[in-house]
Amino acid sequence: MAGKQRILLVHNYYKIPGGEDTVVENEKRLLEEHGHKVILYTRSNKELDSFGLWRKLCLPFTALFSIRTYKEVKKRILQEKIDVVHVHNTLSLISPSVYYAAFSCGVPVVQTLHNFRLLCPAATFMRDGAICEDCLKYGLSCSIRHSCYRGSKMQTLVSAAVLKVHRMLGTYRRLHYICLTEFNKGKLLSLNKGGKKRIQEELVFVKPNFVWDPGEKWISGKNRYIYIGRLERLKGIQILLEAWMEFPEKKLLVCGSGPEEASVKKYLQDNQLDQVELMGQLPHDEVLRLLAESKALIMPTLCYEGQPMVILESYAVGTPVLASDLGNAGDMVLPGVTGFRFAPGSPEGLRKAVKQLEETAHLDPRPVFEERYTPEKNYEILKNIYDHAERNKSIHA
Repeated sequence: MAGKQRILLVHNYYKIPGGEDTVVENEKRLLEEHGHKVILYTRSNKELDSFGLWRKLCLPFTALFSIRTYKEVKKRILQEKIDVVHVHNTLSLISPSVYYAAFSCGVPVVQTLHNFRLLCPAATFMRDGAICEDCLKYGLSCSIRHSCYRGSKMQTLVSAAVLKVHRMLGTYRRLHYICLTEFNKGKLLSLNKGGKKRIQEELVFVKPNFVWDPGEKWISGKNRYIYIGRLERLKGIQILLEAWMEFPEKKLLVCGSGPEEASVKKYLQDNQLDQVELMGQLPHDEVLRLLAESKALIMPTLCYEGQPMVILESYAVGTPVLASDLGNAGDMVLPGVTGFRFAPGSPEGLRKAVKQLEETAHLDPRPVFEERYTPEKNYEILKNIYDHAERNKSIHA
């Protein structure tokens, strides 16, 4: 379709800001720069702090279907003459009722999947610090038994119930999906195992996130490495520090904070890792500068991840990436082109990747960024998805 659709972007903010919020802001700007009218419908889980007892007791029901969301979104669709509803997050105040508001108006819905919540009530495929896909293999009751969502059996029950009910209703069959990677798409389509048709494969698309081109000449090749992320076990920070014991001459910057910050400081002191510098939380522009001036970004994650924006930013400034060969982080690294992979959880594997990088001729990931992750490439894919959704809007009725 040649026209510029009017888009309703829908997003439920978590209490703590995250990468999903950045993606929403980026896509809004991208669409507006290409002439689309974009309307935002948002709510924030910070609202929960002001809820009284009665409203908190009603949360399990509103998480399943929010009458407020249904009415407000339907009104917005009709008033603004919306062509496509693009949903990012519905947990927990917006709820899947946003889909039915769109269905009732005959408007197609595009759902971006930032995590694995449609398959795993905890959204992470992690349990007790390890990869777990039991809910996918044996059913959602596994998550309730292990209290996977926030360590709460009740909250996990609500999360699992939302998935179960809307699977039974066929809600998820009526959506167009944006998966950030082929890995994510494969996981989503595994919902159709056993002959079940919970997702229509022809309505599932892959569109990565994007970052704005810094547009400057960046410095590269310094004898320094960088870690950017939360200081927590699942991000592999301990693996990184163990690996760096063997590199007394190599400078490592650690940018970020998190629950393991105190133990990280103690580990550095106990082992006299003077070559590792904790930078804490820094402004984004400063982090980008440090990233550009580093020999490589290191991502020793122990989980599947969504689609790490920091990898895209690293490519944008021409810095290679050394990442765990696991899930999306591993899939995004092209060995010998944009960086190298190593066995997850292996300090020795990480050390070998560092040595492999230093024995290799200069790697420049910029061409991959320009081919896959620029705003223009992203808009082209997004517009095609919107056009497909409009052509097939009858499935939403």
